Amino acid sequence: MKGIWLICALLFAAQGQAQEKPLSVEGIYGGGLLQVKGVRMMQWMKDGRSYTVAEYNGEQQADEIVRYDAATGSRTVLVPAQWLKDENGASLPLQAYRWSADERRLLLFHHAVKVWRYPTRGCYLVLDMATGKHYALGRSAPKASLMFAEFSPDGSKVAWVSGNNIHVEDLATQEITRLTHDGNSQTINGVFDWMYEEEFDCRQGFRWSHDGKNIAYWQTDTRGTGVFHMVNNVDSIYPRLIPLSYPKVGTVLPAVRTGVVPVAGGSTVWMDIPGDPRENYLPRMEYVPESDDLIIRQFNRAQNINRVWMVHDGKARLLFTETDDAWVDAGDDLRWIGGNRAFIWMSERDGWRHPYLISRDGKEARCLTPGNFDVVSVAGMDEENGYLYFIAAGKDFTRRSLYRASLDGKGEVRRMDVEGQEGQHACNFAPGGKWALHTFQNAVTPPVYAMVRFPEHVPARILEDNAAARREFERLNLARKEFIRVDIGDIVLDAWMTKPPAFDPAGKYPVIVHVYGEPAGSTVQDNWAGGDLWHRYLAQEGYIVVSIDNRGANVPRGRAWRKSVYRKIGIINVDDQAAAMRKMTEQYPFMDAARIGISGWSGGGSTTLGCMFRYPEIYRTGIAIAFISHQKLYDAAYQERYMGLPEGEGDAFEQGSAVTHAAGLQGNLLLIHGTGDDNVHYQHCELLINELIRHGKMFSLLAYPMRSHGIYEGENTTLHLRLSMDRYWKTNLPVETGESE
Repeated sequence: MKGIWLICALLFAAQGQAQEKPLSVEGIYGGGLLQVKGVRMMQWMKDGRSYTVAEYNGEQQADEIVRYDAATGSRTVLVPAQWLKDENGASLPLQAYRWSADERRLLLFHHAVKVWRYPTRGCYLVLDMATGKHYALGRSAPKASLMFAEFSPDGSKVAWVSGNNIHVEDLATQEITRLTHDGNSQTINGVFDWMYEEEFDCRQGFRWSHDGKNIAYWQTDTRGTGVFHMVNNVDSIYPRLIPLSYPKVGTVLPAVRTGVVPVAGGSTVWMDIPGDPRENYLPRMEYVPESDDLIIRQFNRAQNINRVWMVHDGKARLLFTETDDAWVDAGDDLRWIGGNRAFIWMSERDGWRHPYLISRDGKEARCLTPGNFDVVSVAGMDEENGYLYFIAAGKDFTRRSLYRASLDGKGEVRRMDVEGQEGQHACNFAPGGKWALHTFQNAVTPPVYAMVRFPEHVPARILEDNAAARREFERLNLARKEFIRVDIGDIVLDAWMTKPPAFDPAGKYPVIVHVYGEPAGSTVQDNWAGGDLWHRYLAQEGYIVVSIDNRGANVPRGRAWRKSVYRKIGIINVDDQAAAMRKMTEQYPFMDAARIGISGWSGGGSTTLGCMFRYPEIYRTGIAIAFISHQKLYDAAYQERYMGLPEGEGDAFEQGSAVTHAAGLQGNLLLIHGTGDDNVHYQHCELLINELIRHGKMFSLLAYPMRSHGIYEGENTTLHLRLSMDRYWKTNLPVETGESE
């Protein structure tokens, strides 16, 4: 009898182990699963053969800055932990650091606070490498108010912004010269307003001249621009209004101009750029190296004309013009070569994105990577050997590889990374292009960081392989992400599918679609993405999870692919998603066509609503998060770039907006939004709520007070949001056995 009980106990134990699930929502969003390490605050040194990183000194409970030799890995502590302490002996919460050009001084950024999305305002120390002593910049400025401090070219001064004014501090005398005096809440000098930061990736708004005598800067005048007020109801007994200058579609833009001011103080010389400053954008400005000339890029309001100006002493000369029937991307790949006689410029003028070599006078242009493929980005250059390194996708648009071409545009393009490592590669090249930090990852491999020597492309050593995270991922034995292609007739779309671990091809499974669908991003990429634990958790719970990149997604498939969505956001992306879902339920009979759900965030929330409202026969349950309900309520720079101007195009904006089709809702819908979203305002949610009520449509709502677009602020917020989503799926799109009714 004892033997029988023992066998039964073993069987019950085995059954318990078989039913044990490796993932839980609490474990994903609070348990620290799959912690991945990186190479923290890496900066190449000017010799092109060594680099510095920030490392944590456990004994002293503080950061230190360490120099490594790229080839040998020999380690030297340049800034010991005891140097990185404040006047009270407390360790600095180091957010960033920056070397002077001669590497004799170091700027230390600490106690940063968030401005819009990024921690860009805080405190700066200047550290003298010879003595180990440091002092605080901007002692006369309000505490923690400094932004974007930067050394002068000779390292003797530092420019910084406080109170929307530019200041220069002499490091020998600690004397501060205020260069602009009109900065206030509406006149912004040396930094940017919300829209330029969000849509053009503009942050630091000034540039040192090569001789350190002048500073070129942007000034933004937001007077006349619409002000959106967010309402904070949770921090006091009366609501507090938070004003935000935010130009919406068709409304007045901020007036932006650029000027040059002497570092010694004096009047600003404004750049004479033709055109109405409220009907054009100036998203890029750089000094030509070793010159007083400025290169300024000017976009018209529709962003389909990019005029490139060469400016000297305030006088502008048109260098060349880039145009497109849809839009022109701003880009950040302008690099000077050949003794500053030419520069590299990204263009889609032949239908594919390629780097071109443009002469300094703008009269000559030569494609450096001809062919029917897209270059994702320029990674680095080796002028001595005549090489250009770049990232491209090849034939698989979900992957990225490193390639090499000749700087003269002749010769064949060569793939550099290891062909057995299929996934996504990236490189951070040292000055001179002889060394690079190479990163590799894919859907089952956390990032691996290696130091690689060029031009041979020989790995010298591994800096971080994240072996512990990889072993943990393998131990969890999670559902596999399968990359597939879906032929919807006139185009083939990339997608991925994750099935339940105990998948039965004869069964019927509910489907959850993870969607984005707009030009700013892509969801179908063979990258690590933190192990994609949320979607693998849903698969573990019995769902098939899929994601599809519709036309217009930001993937390297050529100009025609990306810009097919022009003036059709909310139309073509929704149509492609629906066509792909129809095809997949035909192709994969284990997908239950009666139980299909869809969810997305931001633009993905908008696509979710479009699918739910326009194709209710396909999508039965949806969760839309931080969504745009009406395109005219979003910011002008983004929406007009992809939809054109509203004059005469109102029907396109209306037809592409989810709220227009709200009457089509038939299934279950959960709306999630933060009331403090400065990007996609809570107004979008309220407008849609009104329309759903008008049509008698039932829905669920989860509003997070004073959370921003990411809905993460506050204790327990992320976990609460994911638990709510989990419960909504299981209640309204239940996992069942056998055929669904």
